[in-house]
Amino acid sequence: MLKIGSKAPAFSLKDQNGDEHSLQDAKGKWVLLYFYPKDDTPGCTTEACSIRDAWSDFKKTGAVVWGVSKDSVKSHAKFAEKYHLTFPVLSDESTEMIQAYGAWAMKKFMGREFMGILRISYLINPEGKIAKVYEKVKPAEHAAEVLSDLKQLI
Repeated sequence: MLKIGSKAPAFSLKDQNGDEHSLQDAKGKWVLLYFYPKDDTPGCTTEACSIRDAWSDFKKTGAVVWGVSKDSVKSHAKFAEKYHLTFPVLSDESTEMIQAYGAWAMKKFMGREFMGILRISYLINPEGKIAKVYEKVKPAEHAAEVLSDLKQLI
């Protein structure tokens, strides 16, 4: 996991439409980079839809929002279309970027251990540094929490 004040690792990933996005593209803007385990699962859908529902408020802040998982571009396209997502969801099938952000770790589910994506988010400032780390994300409340923090920081 990255620390507040550290430089956010550079990346370039494709979204649900096959368009490339990089941290360099967002230079000079606030960025919410949120990691989620899997498309179209209950918690991930709740989180994505809460951000979608607060999209007009995110636009007012000028912040860039990117969701990231290791699902394919094709999976992201279905997910984004099904839930009418208004922001890019990025595909990192290699998990290289996910690992760089400390979002890849050992998880437990029903007594089984496996490597997977942690539900964590980073708020990155316009200079490309980590301004806030959200370690214990509650999917239904996350958008409101980030918007509250953005309003204080901007």
